[in-house]
Amino acid sequence: MTALEIRVRGRVQGVGFRPTVWRIARDLGLSGEVLNDADGVLVRVGGPDEAVGAFIHRMEHEPPPLARIDRIETFEFRGVLPEQFRIADSIGGKANIQVSPDAAICSACAAELCDPFERRYRYPFANCTHCGPRLSIVRGIPYDRATTTMAAFTMCPACSAEYREPADRRFHAEAIACHACGPKATLVRLDGRACSFDSMLDSVDAVCSLIQKGEIVAIKGLGGYHLPCDATNQEVVARLRRLKRRDTKPFALMARDIDVIRRYCRVSDEEERALSGAAAPIVLLDRAGSNHLPDAVAPCVATIGFMLPTAPLHLLIPRRRNRPVVMTSGNLSDEPQVTGDDEARECLSCIATYALVYDRTIANRVDDSVVRSMAGEVRVLRRARGFPPAPIRLPRGFEGAGEVLAVGGELKAVFCLVKDGGAILSQHQGDLEDAATFEDFRRNLALYKTLFDHRPAAVIADLHPEYLSSKLAREKELALIELQHHHAHVASCPAENDRALDAPPVLGIVLDGLGWGDDGSIWGGELLACGLSPVRPPGDLQAGGDAGRGASGARTLAQSLCAFDGRDGLGRVRNEILRTLGLPGPRCTAAGNLGCDDA
Repeated sequence: MTALEIRVRGRVQGVGFRPTVWRIARDLGLSGEVLNDADGVLVRVGGPDEAVGAFIHRMEHEPPPLARIDRIETFEFRGVLPEQFRIADSIGGKANIQVSPDAAICSACAAELCDPFERRYRYPFANCTHCGPRLSIVRGIPYDRATTTMAAFTMCPACSAEYREPADRRFHAEAIACHACGPKATLVRLDGRACSFDSMLDSVDAVCSLIQKGEIVAIKGLGGYHLPCDATNQEVVARLRRLKRRDTKPFALMARDIDVIRRYCRVSDEEERALSGAAAPIVLLDRAGSNHLPDAVAPCVATIGFMLPTAPLHLLIPRRRNRPVVMTSGNLSDEPQVTGDDEARECLSCIATYALVYDRTIANRVDDSVVRSMAGEVRVLRRARGFPPAPIRLPRGFEGAGEVLAVGGELKAVFCLVKDGGAILSQHQGDLEDAATFEDFRRNLALYKTLFDHRPAAVIADLHPEYLSSKLAREKELALIELQHHHAHVASCPAENDRALDAPPVLGIVLDGLGWGDDGSIWGGELLACGLSPVRPPGDLQAGGDAGRGASGARTLAQSLCAFDGRDGLGRVRNEILRTLGLPGPRCTAAGNLGCDDA
């Protein structure tokens, strides 16, 4: 017989982890209890050695969909255990838990949504512990209904019973709701006039009819408004582009299922997994298939950004459409996505006549994420809905780095909190030169500080003296570390590839336009030899500059590149740069990770 106390760390609260543990322990006939506390989930379990071993194995390998286990620690337990395994009351204390990202509708909720015999049939806000809103509705900690925008909705008896039943997948699902007690969707006219719609079902179905008739409709999504229209209608897509003041940037599309997407694009297995995963991002796909879209959807590019329905509301709209819809963010070009209902009337009435709104507040703006499959792996291009605030585990050596805040650059801004050996990146914020975006940036900084009980000892900022993020960092009463922009780009590569903090430097090519250099001059196109701490560049690709960065810099660059051969994966890049500079170098024949086409 064995009795253990098991500490589970990671994203294990608010994701149905305790009911999963409870179910596994009951299956194996074990005694004990599971509870939440300030450090994650604590399990006390007792029973035959073999059964306890099986329990730990299943707990690690059968977690609920949104959970992420970082570490499991086991200790001998000598106390008295409840005879029948139970879910015990949570223990309060200092917050050290992970708030989950917003997650796309799960298959179980989708099935309920389409079943007329289910009480949540066509309910546009169905969710459970496996899916639904998280970051977009949270206002503080601890993460429970009272600290979310669901606080205004009192659970009906049926929802309350599900919320309290450990065997139900809605056990402690903080956004639980139904037709009787939850948010309600309403179709309105943005000009304030009375609205009548052509549908025998509901307002959401009426949106589908409006889109088929060529209307542009503003829809309130999880983290902000969208502007959908018929993606196969050249005239309406061109009208949306003109009204939104978006000259050439491609529009994102949404389709009801993978089969519709395959009519227009090639979809690999890994791209299909990305499309249908819990994050449900926009996936950039190569054009292919038997059908073609109007040029106005994505002018002059060979890819199209597709996503599948992310929320029940989105699943219901294209359900009876076998054609895609444009699903672009609800804003004018270069402005932040609209989140408020009054703001939608003010800003979007010049684009859309109708809006589908609901009576739950969007607490936090969260844009759509964008990914692309490159070199056999899905890479995140814009990290937003479905990813933050989940931490990224940093390499060995960061465990004792302390708590640090990094405020990033000014364009496509994102900030980062370093804590407990992890990097907690914010959602994509946008360009800080926009006043509303900068205010959102400041507000999210305060929110993340609260959510993660973050108390930084230092703040890291870009060297550029005029970046608004850097100015904000200088206002804080913290030790200031200023970092060269292009060094940050190179340092992110060994960090992302799990190179330890004390690993030797790498050679990185940075083709990122211009940045403020260590010497106060403008840098651009460097070849930097550095790791996770600053190192002077061996040369650059600029023709001008001082003696150390002109022709002699090019020679230094050539010498540095010649130290690499094709086996390092930089050989082809090296030869291409040497050829461009008109400098001799050994011919590379070995295939590398970065071929000429990839450079």
